[in-house]
Amino acid sequence: MYVGTLSFDLLLGDVHSLKEKRSVVRPIVAELQRKYAVSAAEVGNQDLHRRAEIGMALVSGDAGHLTDVLERCERLVAGRPEVELLAVRRRFHGDDD
Repeated sequence: MYVGTLSFDLLLGDVHSLKEKRSVVRPIVAELQRKYAVSAAEVGNQDLHRRAEIGMALVSGDAGHLTDVLERCERLVAGRPEVELLAVRRRFHGDDD
């Protein structure tokens, strides 16, 4: 069994309130969940209206599949025009860990 996690540090564009922030972050989280069947949530910077941290996790029996899905998720978030991807932290845990 393999577990992969990604953490995205995002700078949001023209956002002036926490309500506007939610309208940007929620669709990204929902698309990750819907498209790739991963667990995803806003996990940090909840009190800052122009920054967001989204965390996601995936469990798979196949390391290749896990890596492919993590890369697709990263491309999806990086391709969103309403956010700037400042950093990505990737963790991968296998049977040997």
